[in-house]
Amino acid sequence: MPEAASRLQSFAEQLLGVPLPMRIRAWDGSQAGPPGAPTLVIRNRRALRRLLWKPGELGLARAWVAGDLDIEGDFYAALDLLSGLVWERGEDARSLAETLREPGARAAVGGLVKMAGLPVPPSPPREEVPRLRRRRHTRGTDKRAVSHHYDVGNDFYGLVLGPSMVYSCAYWETPDGTTTLEDAQRDKLDLICRKLALTPGLRLLDVGCGWGSLAVHAAREYGVQVVGVTLSQEQAAYARKRVADEGLTDRVEIRVEDYRDVSDGPFDAVSSVGMAEHVGSEQYLAYARELYALLKPGGRLLNHQIARRPQSDEDAYSLDGFIDAYVFPDGELAPVGTTVTQLERAGFEVRDVESIREHYALTLRQWVTGLEADWARAQQLAGPGRARVWRLYMAASALAFEHNRLGVNQVLAVRTSGSGASGMPLRSRAWN
Repeated sequence: MPEAASRLQSFAEQLLGVPLPMRIRAWDGSQAGPPGAPTLVIRNRRALRRLLWKPGELGLARAWVAGDLDIEGDFYAALDLLSGLVWERGEDARSLAETLREPGARAAVGGLVKMAGLPVPPSPPREEVPRLRRRRHTRGTDKRAVSHHYDVGNDFYGLVLGPSMVYSCAYWETPDGTTTLEDAQRDKLDLICRKLALTPGLRLLDVGCGWGSLAVHAAREYGVQVVGVTLSQEQAAYARKRVADEGLTDRVEIRVEDYRDVSDGPFDAVSSVGMAEHVGSEQYLAYARELYALLKPGGRLLNHQIARRPQSDEDAYSLDGFIDAYVFPDGELAPVGTTVTQLERAGFEVRDVESIREHYALTLRQWVTGLEADWARAQQLAGPGRARVWRLYMAASALAFEHNRLGVNQVLAVRTSGSGASGMPLRSRAWN
């Protein structure tokens, strides 16, 4: 009987209709595929059962998180190859239904079923968020989604993010590694403060304040009064200690509060950095209107947000299966044009849009390096499955930004006065 790896290679190529560009090592120690290519390690037959019961991305994700699958060799190159096979095959790729009409493909599936063993669907890894029939983006569901992602443990985030504890795209001076992650994050925080034209005595609302990095920077370097809101208890505890350690308790207040419940406006400026992705398309206009109402006339909003590419049929957009199940439950991305339109519908005048897509790819690669550098401790802090989720999500996201499948933009908007005055300088790029 042929070894397992050779049989798996043959079945995969029959189903995909193209040669398999990766090497395979199966549970029996056998190997097949191009020498020197990244290796997909199939540790047990349960990996096959996961793929048969959930073909495509979710089945692969479950097998990866559970440790049934692994990758050896260049991790980024392997993900690029898998992306080409599973996610980015283009218009010429055959659908699964079309493929299964072919006798060879049906035979391949039958062969995989025999190899997989017990015809029982494996339970999903415990890190997977159960999908329930419920309304998304209520106060309660948003709080649970935020807790799933951010209440992993501050020590784990510190290992990944480094001392800055900034969980959003850094702002790099050069791509060659001469700038440190810490410096690039400081430059990003300073860029936001300058775009918002912060000066001593102004009030800043930081929506989704994370671990307090922007709030502390704005108060310490620009002398502003800051209210930071987050739904994460762990973030708030960390941020409050940080504020106290910096001696800024008279200038910074950190609250566990939904942005929809902030009632002590108006503010001179509002920052929303890496938070709007949690809002959802149905709530986005209401979110924009809430922030507009919280600003004084002439006040500025800096909205820093990940964007996806537009689709020919926007109604067909669906949440990414892996991200929704393991990373950001209920997270939704929109094209930057949609974001700008919604902000304008809420009353804002959009004054500047800066794409910093390449900066996020550099940032994510640094985070992956930090995670991998202390992998044993990462698994101890978050659990092996959660650590594997993070490694896959961050590395795959880095590639998505590099290949322009995702973008990230800083949108600067103003609530103009009744007469239409914006208070903006004539040369609005003065911060560069």
